[in-house]
Amino acid sequence: MPQRYENYDRIAIVTGADSGIGKASAVALADAGFDVGITWHNDAKGADRTAEEVRAAGRRCEVARLDLTRLPDAAAVVDDLTDRLGGIGVLVNNAGTGLATPFVDVAWQQWREVLSVDLDGPFLCSQRAARRMRQAGAGGRIINITSVHEHAPRVGSSAYCAAKGGLGLLTKVMAQELAVDGITVNAVAPGEIATPMTGQEDVDPSTQERPGVPAGRPGDAREIATVVAFLASPAAAYVTGASWVVDGGMLLMGPQAAALPSDDWRSV
Repeated sequence: MPQRYENYDRIAIVTGADSGIGKASAVALADAGFDVGITWHNDAKGADRTAEEVRAAGRRCEVARLDLTRLPDAAAVVDDLTDRLGGIGVLVNNAGTGLATPFVDVAWQQWREVLSVDLDGPFLCSQRAARRMRQAGAGGRIINITSVHEHAPRVGSSAYCAAKGGLGLLTKVMAQELAVDGITVNAVAPGEIATPMTGQEDVDPSTQERPGVPAGRPGDAREIATVVAFLASPAAAYVTGASWVVDGGMLLMGPQAAALPSDDWRSV
């Protein structure tokens, strides 16, 4: 019988936790009993607000700035936060960026920036986290925030789709290789979520109509965070190499979605 690993440190690091899915995930993990290290890129005040919520849940929180365009050195933030918190049991690779530019017009620097943040960064941060988890010998969890565009293309998002698709397959390879160490690796693939990245900051998702989505609305960041918290828990010990799509049924609609200007289809 293989050794079971369920005593990993109750310490999590969440990148890009100054708002949106990262913030919601940090708070959900704190509520689940984790001390949390968070990173931010542009919004220091947002990171401070996240830290306040983590501490209000009775957990420790450490904060660091992370610029994933400055690789490979920037990934050292994982070791820094691990040292400051006294360990690492969970890494959530959430920091990300995107672009809306036709493929033929994407500049090399734009392409490289998106790939650096959305793929190179998670690769390097995961390496550092996995090495520390392996050294501790108690297992762990790595959770990569991808997108429904890990699975389906989007016009104008060549670099973003390439990065998220690559991260999806990287997740599977990591899951294969790290299972022997008791480290599970999974992806969470959100659909449209009401966050700053989608231009919906502080918008109640229930007030936004989406005829082409079976749920009829965008998602709430906390709905993604709930899945993250599950995957970070001992209850998910036998779940690895999976991509958890959280999209209100968006992908199920396929090419129909854009052709549905109203909710009339629901009565079919």
